[in-house]
Amino acid sequence: MNSNSHVQLNCSPEITQVSHNNIARIFNIQRYSLNDGSGIRTVVFFKGCPHRCPWCANPESISRKIQIVRRKSKCIKCHVCANDYDECPSGALEKIGYDIHLDELIKQILKDEIFFRSSGGGVTLSGGEVLLQAKFATQLLRKLKQLDVNTAIETAGDGRFADFLALASQCDEVLFDFKIMEPLKAQQILNIHLTRVLDNFRQLYFHNINLIPRLPLIPGYTLSEENVLKVLSFLTGFERIKEVHILPFHKFGEPKYELIHQPYQLKEIKVPTAEQINNIKQLIESYGYQVVKGG
Repeated sequence: MNSNSHVQLNCSPEITQVSHNNIARIFNIQRYSLNDGSGIRTVVFFKGCPHRCPWCANPESISRKIQIVRRKSKCIKCHVCANDYDECPSGALEKIGYDIHLDELIKQILKDEIFFRSSGGGVTLSGGEVLLQAKFATQLLRKLKQLDVNTAIETAGDGRFADFLALASQCDEVLFDFKIMEPLKAQQILNIHLTRVLDNFRQLYFHNINLIPRLPLIPGYTLSEENVLKVLSFLTGFERIKEVHILPFHKFGEPKYELIHQPYQLKEIKVPTAEQINNIKQLIESYGYQVVKGG
């Protein structure tokens, strides 16, 4: 990393996208997670996402580049700033994202082995969008399966099917998000190709992949009976699907937008009420599904 990087920028252009199949670009390893699959999970967050969901709780995951940011609350305003996150005395300069070798990532994951094995949990790959680094992720999950570790991914499902199938085949669970169910709006607002998403889900199902549909409930975007009914209509006929997860909108990620110098588009949007969430839960249950609330 060049120590003369300008921290005011939200990314460092000299750090290019990782492409080696044994090296991934991630931005966090979250330990002791309870909302990303069964049991206690260790979640690996991959950097880079082709989608533009206005409600994204991890906006730092969108850029594929490593980002250098300054936390104003930590800055002690040195007389001369070295502009070097390694040398920053207060830790105000922070690097978001780093490259990690496959073997090192496995080593880091297995530090939590006692927790996810004792709870029936495991490892979940999230993002960003894990499909952007599908070859690495497939290798990682294959090695974890050899170690008898439960595996899962979280995905919007919009990717090349051959890569998706190879990755999903190494998973005990695929947490598959359904967002805006109108093709044109999905493309314009989210940059998601809905037809491909639905076709990928269909094909994975017929390859006997364990799929768990998830519905982010976002006011003004997905939190409507009409949108949920479109999801339920699509799921009709997939008889092995017994469980649907709902993910009510929250604003936990709002402070991150200021950190990376991006506007937060949903600032004026209120979180759903308990009644709104319960109405959607009851609607889904009326179709015979068990509903799990996450977030």
